[in-house]
Amino acid sequence: MASAASRGARWRSAAFGYANLVPFIFFALFPFYFMLVTSLKSNAELYNLKAVPFWIQTGLITDHYRYLFERTDFLTWMRNSLIISVVATGISLVLAILAGYSLARLRFRGVGAFGTAVFITYLVPPTLLFLPLSQVVVWLGISDTIWALIVTYPTFLVPFSTWLLMGYFRTVPREIEECALVDGASRMQTLLRIVLPMAVPGIVCAALFGFTLTWNEFIYALTFVSQTTAKTAVVGVTSDLIRGDIYYWGSLMAGAVLASVPVVICYVFFLDYYVSGLTAGAVKG
Repeated sequence: MASAASRGARWRSAAFGYANLVPFIFFALFPFYFMLVTSLKSNAELYNLKAVPFWIQTGLITDHYRYLFERTDFLTWMRNSLIISVVATGISLVLAILAGYSLARLRFRGVGAFGTAVFITYLVPPTLLFLPLSQVVVWLGISDTIWALIVTYPTFLVPFSTWLLMGYFRTVPREIEECALVDGASRMQTLLRIVLPMAVPGIVCAALFGFTLTWNEFIYALTFVSQTTAKTAVVGVTSDLIRGDIYYWGSLMAGAVLASVPVVICYVFFLDYYVSGLTAGAVKG
């Protein structure tokens, strides 16, 4: 009798927990559902004021996806976004690991002020930075190329990744590093062979954040790149499929659905590392 009552209590508790998740799941998935539904509708149904916008009534079509692949440079935009995101995130991650470890472990004059300055730098809005950065891009001779974005994206990725990794490096036991130093390892060897393998969740978390920020970035990509073959997916879809007051809603939503796939895949494969890295760095910093 007691066992049945306890099982009933567990079932009710589980049902209550899942019921509480329903509103969050709805708000998280509804934009993707609406984009997918809109991308599979015909233009006649999209512009029919009597049609229900939340489901398809006249049948599925793939014309908007075909238009995206055949009439635009969508594949080129996706390739540019992938190259820029991977290279900029990789460069930023290397710099952030060195800076974060130095601020978390080394003791030198002004280390606290440097840590605070890193965080404050990340809080500077990009709208205040793209004007001076545009002069840097012109001076380097890389304007209107993907290298303009690869060079400028670390300006906001490095501060954020450094601040995130500082908190995670502090969770690594200092005694392990001291043992390696006593055994004759240098500080760089200790970082590469001892700290980094233990800090994989934090590094993956920083990489996911960096990849997401660069993939979705709009202001710098719109300002520094104008030729179609060098645009990113975010800028290319909006600039080519919004012409004056004409919106190609079906193809816009198709581009949004396809452009969100790489980010979704990254989070699906590295979700456990992301959660553990984020929570560990936040709890002990």
